Amino acid sequence: MSATFDFTGKVALVTGVGRAGQIGNAVALAFGQAGARVVACDLNAVGVIERVREFAALGVDARPCAGDLSQPDIAALAVETALRHFGRLDVVVNVAGGLTTYGPIEALTVNDFDREVAINLKTTVLVSQAAIAALTETRGCIVNFASIAYFEPQSPMAVYSAAKAAVAGFTRSLALELADRHVRVNAVAPGMARTGDNVASAGQGAAYVEMEDLTRGVLALSASGPDAPTGEIRPIAPRGAT
Repeated sequence: MSATFDFTGKVALVTGVGRAGQIGNAVALAFGQAGARVVACDLNAVGVIERVREFAALGVDARPCAGDLSQPDIAALAVETALRHFGRLDVVVNVAGGLTTYGPIEALTVNDFDREVAINLKTTVLVSQAAIAALTETRGCIVNFASIAYFEPQSPMAVYSAAKAAVAGFTRSLALELADRHVRVNAVAPGMARTGDNVASAGQGAAYVEMEDLTRGVLALSASGPDAPTGEIRPIAPRGAT
């Protein structure tokens, strides 16, 4: 898959990389296999260190950064890790997030709301903010993770859908704001990915986005070139879906 992309000499910072078999892990590995050096970030310190060791065994040059990316100092640390170890930053992929408030809105608590917004929107905003100066230097790009729920609202997941819609709006607005700095900002909006967690929850018969299609979409939006898009929210649907 990644053989069609060449990120040799580039540095990619990917969030949400702590767990094997999940989206962040797959995205970080895809960049590494395409020649990029990688900063792998996650709240789970043990997990992200394990992922970096696995990457190293596959020949990927990666560094870990552990901490809560909804905190400005940790978001800044992630960017500092890239600059300290690799001297530059070219791509930021804000994978960190997830669905944590599945259920009727009447059952929602303030803590539920705060958690959903923090992991899906706040991390995306703070990491992007911390990276802007470095990305301006390299004319780099940001790829955020919205959701197919942005295009096709689903029930009962109103707050998750709202948070991902906010990510999409943030993406489009930031793309306009950073256009003069030649920093592109896009997002993928995938359906349910084929991860171990999702298969355990929804079963083998559900319609899944294949991880290869998802990582290809992220790398495509990250690739530079005269026709490289900005401000795009790109849906990624299960194969065969219309």
